[in-house]
Parts: sequence; C-alpha cells; structure tokens
Amino acid sequence: MTEVHHFTYGVFNPIAAYLLAFMGSFFGLLCTARARDARTRGRRTRWLSIAAFAIGGGAIWLMHFTAMLGFDVPASPVRFDIAMTLASLLFAVVAVGLGLMIVGHGPRRLSRVIGAGLLTGGGVLAMHYSGMEAMHVAGTIHYNLALVVASAIIAVVASSVALWFAISVRGWAPVIGAAAIMGIAVCGMHYTGMAAMTVSLNPGLVEVHGIRPLTMIVPIMLITAATIVGVALSALQAMTEEEFTDGAGTPKRGVHAENNPWSLKQASMATPARRPSPRPGPVRSTTNGESLV
Repeated sequence: MTEVHHFTYGVFNPIAAYLLAFMGSFFGLLCTARARDARTRGRRTRWLSIAAFAIGGGAIWLMHFTAMLGFDVPASPVRFDIAMTLASLLFAVVAVGLGLMIVGHGPRRLSRVIGAGLLTGGGVLAMHYSGMEAMHVAGTIHYNLALVVASAIIAVVASSVALWFAISVRGWAPVIGAAAIMGIAVCGMHYTGMAAMTVSLNPGLVEVHGIRPLTMIVPIMLITAATIVGVALSALQAMTEEEFTDGAGTPKRGVHAENNPWSLKQASMATPARRPSPRPGPVRSTTNGESLV
C-alpha cells in the first residue's frame, strides 16, 4: 500500500469544507421553514426543491469535492472523471429532494422520517462513492469494509436527523445550531469514508486519464455559481408571489393598492360604465284628455 495524504493543504480544506456544509445546511433549513408555512402544495414543493439544491448540492456535494482537493497520492497523479463527478451531484440532489418530499408532505411522523432517512442516506453514500469512483490513480483503490459500514451508518443517521430538523426547527438560533450539527455530521461521514480507502500502485500503469484536481475548481465554481443564481431567483420569485397573492394563488384584495395606481386604473377600465335608468315622471292631463309624462 502506498502513502496517501488527506490534508495536503493543512487545515484549509477541512475548514472550508465544513463552512460549505454549514452554509448549505443553514440555507436549506431556512427554505424548509418557508415550505412549512406555504399554503399550497405547489409552493411547498418549490421551497423543498430549493432546499434540496442547497443541502444536496451545497452542504453535501460541494463539501465533498472541496475536501477532495486536499487528497493526494505522492507516488501517483490524481485525476477526476468529469462525467462521473456530475453524476454524483445528481445523486446528492435527487436523494435529498426525495427525502424532503416524503417528510415535507403529509403528517409529521417518526416512521416517515426514518424511512426517508434510509433513502436519503443511501443517496448520500451513492454520491460519496461514485465521487470516489470518479477519482483515478495509477493503481487500485481498496476499501476497509468496517469503515465503509461505519460511514453508511453515519450517513443514514445524519440524513434522518437533517430531515427531522427540516420539519421541526424554527427560529434563527435553532436553525444555526441545527446547521452546525448537520455540518459536523456531513464532514464526519466524508472523512470516515476517506479513511476507509487505501491505494495499491500498479507499476505498469503509466498514464492516468481525467482532469487535475485544481482544474476541477473551474467547472465546480461555474456549476456552483449557476446553481446559486438559479436558486436565488427561484426563491425571490416564490417570496414575491407569496407577498402579492393569497394561499390559493389569486391576487390579494386591498393589499398594496395605494402603492400600485395601475391596479386601480385597470379595475376602473375593466368595469363598464352604467347609465342611470330613466325614472318615470308625474302624469299630467291635457284639455283633450291625452296624458303627458
């Protein structure tokens, strides 16, 4: 077995990875809180979808590859397969999204949280080990079964706790505390899975295909920026619709009317003008017997 480094750049990678896990969990929990207050199923689904990108894409996937930048095998080049890397992103977002949809719709029950936690934990494991499969070295990667099982247990427990927080935590202080716990759990699962791996070099393997780890920063930053912009725009649109419409999605009456003269003008234009109906006048008699109104 060859030498493997997990902290090539010192404490920078684990600290940056934890901050990303904390921030993704924090924004995800804020979105799930908005989802609980939504009056329609469609709006609740939108907020849960935004939370899935925040937690699955930010707190889990982005944390994973930020930590992976500190991985190095001194005796071998390390390269990444971009297609498998993107597939791991899909696993993370879909797994978290399915778990949130299960617990976010319907009654709040412990059995639902546990079932969704098993599903989400399995998706997180698929994300981690598919991401590891995307890493190529001049040799073969082996895993310690006991540590793999330990990482699976951590993933399921962390996912279940995160889903429980998603349907119960409210308020700034509890959300910050829950996000801090989720960040620790996500990082613990990752580094447990990393501790399970060993590398045996293959002297006959000279060329390693893929892109360099530091080159991964460019596509990851582009994907992250596009995701953040998309999530932010979707969240702003959802908040705007909730502000100007009631729970059924129809415009609120009397709200912001004084600040929106166009609404008053359009309402007056849309209402047809009515002419007053003629009222009968007194009847007068003439000399020849005819009546005049």
